[in-house]
Amino acid sequence: VQLQASGGGLVQPGGSLSLSCVASGGTFSNAAIGWFRQAPGKEREVVASTSRSGDTTYYAVFVKGRSTISRDIAKNTVYLQMTSLQSEDTAVYYCAARVSPVTTSWFAYKNQDDYDTWGQGTLVTVSS
Repeated sequence: VQLQASGGGLVQPGGSLSLSCVASGGTFSNAAIGWFRQAPGKEREVVASTSRSGDTTYYAVFVKGRSTISRDIAKNTVYLQMTSLQSEDTAVYYCAARVSPVTTSWFAYKNQDDYDTWGQGTLVTVSS
């Protein structure tokens, strides 16, 4: 499976954006999905994740209430929608998938080491 993230760009403070991650050579239907970000000079951190079953989601504290992770199986695409963006949200955003057959279907994985497939990242810059 290969992942291609897109949707990044320049956003004004208070604005919104929607990131997409398309899978090729495979499907998201049997994968746990995560969105991570890495700001300049900082370590990569989880933003949101969803379980393989889609029943469980996890949101980091800093995006809780203003972010939604979702997937469209038919389009083989995962989305991350974010609102009320601030300068602290400036980062490269990555989508990741856990396609390992050893995956708990209901668990939303939070650690980057839990994921075995990564997209190339898309840059989000929040600035006026």
